[in-house]
Amino acid sequence: MNVIIKQAVEHWHYVSPLLSKPNNQQDFNTLVEALDDLLDIVGDDESHPLMGLVHQLGDLVSEYENKHTPMPQGDGRTALAFLMEQHHLGQADLPEVATQSVISEILNGKRQLNIRHIKGLTERFNVSADTFF
Repeated sequence: MNVIIKQAVEHWHYVSPLLSKPNNQQDFNTLVEALDDLLDIVGDDESHPLMGLVHQLGDLVSEYENKHTPMPQGDGRTALAFLMEQHHLGQADLPEVATQSVISEILNGKRQLNIRHIKGLTERFNVSADTFF
């Protein structure tokens, strides 16, 4: 048995929950917490040794969300409100999209989403731009 496999076998009990598809909400919550912790460690350093694990967890979380939390039908404002609720975000938590006051106006129907807003939202939430049309 090579050294890498031997180490994997010795630590599998600790690692396997992070590499398994969630079967229920509790498994999903565990993965989300682990992903949040990893992101605190890794930050935006794409060359960090744990970035592969971040991507793996992100894929598992995204797949579970897409399957178990379908997007409601509606307009861009409804989609934005839904995504903010699902991710526990406030109006000030989307500075890459717009200021808090602009997000407020969008949510209250006083302003429409523009292309820049939609681009920021698609990047933030990893969804199709069609979500907001």
